[in-house]
Amino acid sequence: MKTLPYKPYIAEIIGTFTLTLAVSLSLLGKVGALPTPLVAATVLGLFVYTIGAISGAHLNPAVTLGLWSIKKINAQQAGLYIVSELIGAAVAMLVVGLFAFNQPAVTVNTDVTILAAETIGTFFLAFGVSSVVYGKVSDVASGLVIGTSLLLGILIAAGLGSNGVLNPAVAFGIGSAGPMYLLGPIVGSIAAMQLYRWMAK
Repeated sequence: MKTLPYKPYIAEIIGTFTLTLAVSLSLLGKVGALPTPLVAATVLGLFVYTIGAISGAHLNPAVTLGLWSIKKINAQQAGLYIVSELIGAAVAMLVVGLFAFNQPAVTVNTDVTILAAETIGTFFLAFGVSSVVYGKVSDVASGLVIGTSLLLGILIAAGLGSNGVLNPAVAFGIGSAGPMYLLGPIVGSIAAMQLYRWMAK
């Protein structure tokens, strides 16, 4: 059965909403002792399996722009994906407010080291995504590879001093949407996907 044109964008709203909500609740200490990087990696891995065949499970404007840069989606699709991802993150932010929780307390630093950390961290995430996109990983392992790529990227970015968000939509949803948290992931994603495309040819 052919997927209707709007279904991928609904899937992206649901996926990005869930990812942003889970990260927010984790930062607020509402999901027990499970570390936030592991929460984010688990959610992303799950959605690769559940909606990957519908939307590709980007759940991240930086990943979307990376895929656009290697011509896996066109400009119109990229724009609609990004709007959907931002809607999902905004709804998650509203839900957190609806339950009278404070927004997560995150510090937004504009130092260039934050830009570097988010770029490097997202590079590892997008490199893993690229391996799936170019068919170097089986469908069975796709969620595991992408989820653990996110986990690795977050750990490296956080170790280098950033909040380890690697996702402009989630950054917006948790109040970490400074310029370095928007630009860094985009640069890292495009660089990784361009490099992987070159190596895979």
